[in-house]
Amino acid sequence: MISRLLRAKWGDRLLANEPLARHTTFGIGGPAEWFVVVHSVAELCECVQLAQQDGLPYLVMGAGANLLVSDRGIRGLVIQNQADRIDFTPDPEASAGSEMAWLGRAESGAALCRLARQAVERGLANLEWAVDVPGTVGGAVVGNAGAYGGYVSDSLRGVSVFDVDGEHWLPADELGLTYRSSVFKQARKSSDRARVILWALFSLRKGDPEALRVKAIEFTSRRFESQPQGLSAGSVFRRTAQYPAGFLIENAGLKGARVGGAVISPKHANFIVNEGTATAQDVLDLIELVRSTVYDKFKVTLELEIELVGEW
Repeated sequence: MISRLLRAKWGDRLLANEPLARHTTFGIGGPAEWFVVVHSVAELCECVQLAQQDGLPYLVMGAGANLLVSDRGIRGLVIQNQADRIDFTPDPEASAGSEMAWLGRAESGAALCRLARQAVERGLANLEWAVDVPGTVGGAVVGNAGAYGGYVSDSLRGVSVFDVDGEHWLPADELGLTYRSSVFKQARKSSDRARVILWALFSLRKGDPEALRVKAIEFTSRRFESQPQGLSAGSVFRRTAQYPAGFLIENAGLKGARVGGAVISPKHANFIVNEGTATAQDVLDLIELVRSTVYDKFKVTLELEIELVGEW
């Protein structure tokens, strides 16, 4: 049961049985037992603290990218984080007189692509690879997002987190940032959601503004040419030790395969697209078809990049 404190705090903003299909890039997902949108770091901390005090299960989500929410939905409280302030400042730790080193500070609900685009507009390099990457800064840290050879871990200085001890700073070298993973992602797998990312700090450097804009345009063009449009959660499977997952799926003859309203994109085999009627079970069944077929043909076990959440 939701507490009177949470009801009193959020009022009409606290929604019961909110369909999560409205809040994921897949357009899929059953209801959240309780759902609230927070617009500031202070609200995020207060909401998490109240849920912890109540012993209420909770999930903090951003834009709903890289998630497959079950058809049965999520028990407890889903907090959609829309705290999205972004600031750019000279790096105080840079050598005296240096104008090259800057910092980008972004709250965890800010869109990663918005942070990257604002950096490019200011002639600041290190995030131009992310100008079209979906999802929020917090989600990007959790999954160590990357594209075209760039990764969050390349420029992340650290994050501020909130847990039972309050707000504190964690430097990047304590975050276990590896390929598409971090200590936060590992904790989510064990249902330990005690630490919530509030904001992240990125190391940036002055670059040639025009060159950065050209590079950003190139990345946008490559993404448009290689990736499908429509409802998806991005790359479904992690790259294997030897091959991209899409290469194996395509060579297993699975492009265009479908279950219900879910289809493997003919444009990029590592994308499953919701054509408008797909259920989470459709997607899960298609995932299992891909895994079994690829294993039978290549003796390779594909691992998920997207995260399964909710009551399965």
